[in-house]
Amino acid sequence: MRTPFLVLLFAPLLASSVALAQPPSLTLEQLPRPTMPPGERGPVVPAQVERWRQEAKALEYGDGVKRDEVAAAKLYCRAARYGDAEAQYSLGWMLTNARGIQRNDAEAAHMFAAAAEQGMAQAQNMLARMGGMPLGDPPPCLRPPETDPPIAAGPPPARGAKAPSLWASLPLPPNAPPAIVNYVRLLAADYQLAPALVLAVIAQESNFDPLAESPKKAQGLMQLMPETAARFRVTRITDPSQNIRGGMAYLRWLLAYFEGDVMLALAAYNAGEGAVDRYLGVPPYAETRLYVRKIMAAVGGQRLHPFDAKVTAASPMLLRVKAQMQLIQAR
Repeated sequence: MRTPFLVLLFAPLLASSVALAQPPSLTLEQLPRPTMPPGERGPVVPAQVERWRQEAKALEYGDGVKRDEVAAAKLYCRAARYGDAEAQYSLGWMLTNARGIQRNDAEAAHMFAAAAEQGMAQAQNMLARMGGMPLGDPPPCLRPPETDPPIAAGPPPARGAKAPSLWASLPLPPNAPPAIVNYVRLLAADYQLAPALVLAVIAQESNFDPLAESPKKAQGLMQLMPETAARFRVTRITDPSQNIRGGMAYLRWLLAYFEGDVMLALAAYNAGEGAVDRYLGVPPYAETRLYVRKIMAAVGGQRLHPFDAKVTAASPMLLRVKAQMQLIQAR
């Protein structure tokens, strides 16, 4: 059967009109990639972080406002940097499912890891499904914030720099029992630690309660985990004398590992030195950030403390950590 001449003539026009009528497809790579929000000005309180997360959730689901996934991702990012586990999980979910933003499984894994390390069960499940802890540097939304005056009260220490001799003049916690104060002072020289720093840690860890125990099984005045106690040869973790000695040994080790940087040593005492190395600074955990802020305020923002380089080799990530911190402060 022969095709009519008019059909042959108009076939190309019909095909083009059908193509124009179909909406163009959008690949995952063409979805928007939210940019980093600008740095905050001044200290950020937990209520502000929670507000960012709530506003992000409303924008993500169109709850009372026009839906805007990109704006939601930016707000989740702001809250994630300040340690909000729920925001970290939500941003990870958006990145995994390409919910209005470009998919990025690598960044999502980091988000789930940060939330999982804070005890969030859903994040732990997602991280397990993705194959465990992520590799590579943390994404910008998990790097330390640009401004946080209570933490960044002093300049970062230079390699080999001597600490200022201000530790001896710092006030001690007013509620510190005299027996504990005297014992710490007696041991301070042996562990090359300022009593003010040790007592500030005890105050924050246990409020001087020798029977204190955390939900994570940290025990005693310096809240030693069983594995940390074993690492520093503490045989009776609930014995106040052994507990203080073990905590001071760990604190001395951390100061050597981070070459006298008090902020990093405190973050590691709370979250572990591995977390500080992995995140190139204070980890994005709300508990750790608050912990560091409180103790840094108690010691007058002193960033340098004498350390004994013979105790342990410096962190292999220390140069990168310092470079990251200097980059943040230069912004």
